Amino acid sequence: MLAGFRRSALASQSLCLNLCLCPNSLLSPAPRRGWRRSPRRAPSSDGGGDSAQASDPQADSAAAGRGVPGGGEHGRDRAQGGGRHQRLGGQEFILSEDYNKMTPVKNYQAHQSRVMMILFVLELEWVLSTGQDKQFAWHCSESGQRLGGYRTSAVASGLQFDVETRHVFIGDHSGQVTILKLEQENCTLVTTFRGHTGGVTALCWDPVQRMLFSGSSDHSVIMWDIGGRKGTAIELQGHNDKVQSLSYAQHTRQLISCGGDGGIVVWNMDVERQETPEWLDSDSCQKCDQPFFWNFKQMWDSKKIGLRQHHCRKCGKAVCGKCSSKRSSIPLMGFEFEVRVCDSCHEAITDEERAPTATFHDSKHNIVHVHFDETRGWLLTSGTDKVIKLWDMTPVVS
Repeated sequence: MLAGFRRSALASQSLCLNLCLCPNSLLSPAPRRGWRRSPRRAPSSDGGGDSAQASDPQADSAAAGRGVPGGGEHGRDRAQGGGRHQRLGGQEFILSEDYNKMTPVKNYQAHQSRVMMILFVLELEWVLSTGQDKQFAWHCSESGQRLGGYRTSAVASGLQFDVETRHVFIGDHSGQVTILKLEQENCTLVTTFRGHTGGVTALCWDPVQRMLFSGSSDHSVIMWDIGGRKGTAIELQGHNDKVQSLSYAQHTRQLISCGGDGGIVVWNMDVERQETPEWLDSDSCQKCDQPFFWNFKQMWDSKKIGLRQHHCRKCGKAVCGKCSSKRSSIPLMGFEFEVRVCDSCHEAITDEERAPTATFHDSKHNIVHVHFDETRGWLLTSGTDKVIKLWDMTPVVS
């Protein structure tokens, strides 16, 4: 770790989460319709709704949350003092060069309750935001005028944008990710997809490989292959608590995920990963044919007590406990920890397939936000303990 320092409680939910002043630049072709169903989860085609007007000129500044801050007015310093600009909630500020003063210059009439995420799009001069009122809105940063809105099915907790195709990705507390096509004054629902059993807590976009990463309170990360146009979804299981923040190193193709357990996981995405299989349904063990406890007919005919059903994580078959007594890690399927596999799959897994594809590090605080500086290889983490830590990641991200 390079450094660590304690911040004040006032800054804990605003400035500390937006120390990075560079705007996002996201480039990717449009996502496709018709996602392949994620294992053990049902796809979703709902979502959507009508746009709604909102009015709260004093949106909570804590709403900066995990949003990506913008630079100054369209990335340029204003004449007043030459300071940088920072947007917090529904307000625009001038940030002084010594970082000791913030002067409000503009309000955005965006939401009726706390702002959750905010994103400044430099190329289009747009300000995107989501709030606890389940509204997504975008404004013109020049005039401050509201350009449009969309009502999500749940409170949004993740926001990413593609400049080239003007697609916005919204993750919400229901576990759904919504893709919208934005125009100057309206938006169109492209598709929705669901892969998490818990709410989406973080989104990250890779504009080169055209991958969308989503972290969730179900402790997992899912990689959505949007650019491949095949609907592939890869699960990554490496946390013991909810995933709080994601960052991606494009030059090395490594994903950095941070969780409420204090863990920092660096995933090697430059490997050929496999989708986890769908879990099969059966009334009896697909290995030994013993009935499960709800299969009364077979239990009566065979005069045997029904067994509990389990599933092999490698083949997806429904098996009993006796036929799945072994455990193994399957890193290429995203299982960095040992999971239940059937006895035949355990014997088939080679040592090469058990080789880890991720490294694990303990930050020793509950991380709520993370930012990775690719040029220097530094990782900034902010925690609920009101401490900001700066890490030298060059030994592991290189």
